[in-house]
Amino acid sequence: MIIGEAREQVIENIRKALGEGAFHAKVEVGDPLLTEKQKENLLENYLKKRKSYGFRINSWAARHAAGFVTRMINRSTKIMGLENIGDIAGGAIVTSNHFSPLDNTVVRDLVWRLGKKKLCIVSQESNLAMSGFIGYLTNYADTIPISSVPGYMAGEFEPLLKGALDKKEYVLIYPEQEMWFNYCKPRPMKRGAYYYAAKFKVPVISCFLEMHVLDELDTSEFYKVEYVMHVLPTIYPDPAKPARGNSVIMCKKDYEQKKDAYESVYGRPLDYKFDPVDIAGWIPTQITPDKLSIDFERFM
Repeated sequence: MIIGEAREQVIENIRKALGEGAFHAKVEVGDPLLTEKQKENLLENYLKKRKSYGFRINSWAARHAAGFVTRMINRSTKIMGLENIGDIAGGAIVTSNHFSPLDNTVVRDLVWRLGKKKLCIVSQESNLAMSGFIGYLTNYADTIPISSVPGYMAGEFEPLLKGALDKKEYVLIYPEQEMWFNYCKPRPMKRGAYYYAAKFKVPVISCFLEMHVLDELDTSEFYKVEYVMHVLPTIYPDPAKPARGNSVIMCKKDYEQKKDAYESVYGRPLDYKFDPVDIAGWIPTQITPDKLSIDFERFM
């Protein structure tokens, strides 16, 4: 299911970002652009409404709506490597590659199988300004906003995150930061997820999400894809090391695991040269119909 417009422009933005080594750059078009004051107001309103009865009702509704979408999207999704998780008694942080507004549904499907009723998702504060159904979910479906607003991260974000972990919830954090549409490769990752895992003494459930291209058109520019979730060995912080030192080690280990998973499932070495085949299901405009059958295998 393709969500969003201007996919060709987004792919061009990915190509440019790769050329500049800007692996965490925003590439989507049409996302809300907010001033610092607007960010502050969004966060203030969000934190205020979290305390209301109406928020609890909307959260219940949004959680069930997200569950419906999860079941619809993941009817053919495969999950492999559950034995790698081990015995986790409390909360945990989940990391995965980020290429679609819907890829969190695969993680939600995973945590259901692990006996959890909900998935908390760390989301940029600008997503709170989104409209429509996606905006409703980002406001109410167990999200924890992250922000660049000074003072918010230590003053509000950390207690929200710790509160979820203390309740033995699983929290999804995307260490790649920005979503890159249908981009197959794992990107270098920010350390935040691993810093908080070490600080709050919880493990990291390491995941890599594979996109398998189907021989069925979704749009004139894309084939449909189905997902395979690869659960990789769980990463634990070393209690003898400080949070920052742990974050460096854990981040490196998670990247290596995702890199190995990518190379194993796609059968090609990881590099960051732009190649159309790295955008799952994409039919580049320069491929004419008479060449499509010749090049199709490469894009599968």
